[in-house]
Amino acid sequence: MKNFEVPNIYRSSLISAIKNKRKQEDKLKKKITPTFLDFGIVQIYLARHFGFCYGVENAIEIAFKTIEENYGKRIFLLSEMIHNPQVNADLQERGIQFIQDTYGKQLIPFESLTQNDIVLIPAFGTTLEIEKILQEKGIPTEKYNTTCPFVEKVWNRSEQIASKGYSIIIHGKVNHEETRATFSHASYHTPTVIVNDMKETIALAKYITGEKSAEEFYIEFKGKYSENFDVAKDFQRIGVVNQTTQLASDTQAISNYLKEVYTKHYQLSEVTISERFADTRDTLCYATNDNQTAVKGMLDTTADFAIVIGGYKSSNTSHLVELCEQKLPTYFIDSADRLLSKDQLIDCNWRTKEQKTITNYIPQKDILKILITSGASCPDALVEAVIRKILSFFPIEKTVENFIKELNS
Repeated sequence: MKNFEVPNIYRSSLISAIKNKRKQEDKLKKKITPTFLDFGIVQIYLARHFGFCYGVENAIEIAFKTIEENYGKRIFLLSEMIHNPQVNADLQERGIQFIQDTYGKQLIPFESLTQNDIVLIPAFGTTLEIEKILQEKGIPTEKYNTTCPFVEKVWNRSEQIASKGYSIIIHGKVNHEETRATFSHASYHTPTVIVNDMKETIALAKYITGEKSAEEFYIEFKGKYSENFDVAKDFQRIGVVNQTTQLASDTQAISNYLKEVYTKHYQLSEVTISERFADTRDTLCYATNDNQTAVKGMLDTTADFAIVIGGYKSSNTSHLVELCEQKLPTYFIDSADRLLSKDQLIDCNWRTKEQKTITNYIPQKDILKILITSGASCPDALVEAVIRKILSFFPIEKTVENFIKELNS
């Protein structure tokens, strides 16, 4: 896999040493046990896989190179590059301006752009409608397109099954940049609907089977279906794809449920189900899959609590929090600054994004065991900073520098 030129401000000597050691010992990535860091009275279990993925590193490399190579030019991003506040702030400090916010609200009018401007497409991708606006203005996009290749893989899969007459069901968050982009690309080729979760999927199934009327569909799924969607004919054949950062188990459950609905409704067998239900396979990205699998492996370890590090808008990070909190107390933070002291931290609710101060989060124990992971858009430097902040609260027996030397020896 390609090595990217990512600024050193996002790198970590400790995390790099850990990842290199694990890679040497497990080149095929078959082991999902966490990395054990024994600091004496503080024991940290670091997930096998976490942090920057291929798509994020690719986007960061392109963005920083664009800044270096275009001094004096106006450089814009269609929206946040990735869902990490530090990276987005660093880009803004270097002069990049955001045209829209995360939810598509216009911050800078497209009318103000000229063909001399540079516009970066973020890792989430963008809609065909926005691509057309840029092209009509003579703004080149190919060189400055940082769309994750795994997102493009979903678009290609959608196009493939659309060409065979299937409609598309997208498992995604309707307001997420990636889902908006995937919806645009999919609906260009075929009728498309978005479902956020199993509850919406069950509701959708009632229109597939005819239990509910088309009129009700247009009300219940307003803003989630493509133009001119025809309930009577567009549910005849479907395929399921997803926003790549969703929980793998949730996407699989939705796909299995809909497959069962079609099997029963049309009295199909495993052999004939393909007449109505496309085999799209899993469209989750490798990093999302690896990180979720690693968290499940990490949760086999008995611990006092877990810390998940990443941007609060990050979908893949939120799902890691969701997995962890099913097993033990879990705290969602976006920087080491959220660890106020040994007695207080600021936690973010992954559902509501509400932040509140938690007291007495560290139990009074002779040996403290903590599970730590981070999202695919979180720099390794933040993970090291969190580890160092935790250790600063205790008289530890071994320093981070000691660990780095041991790992590199």
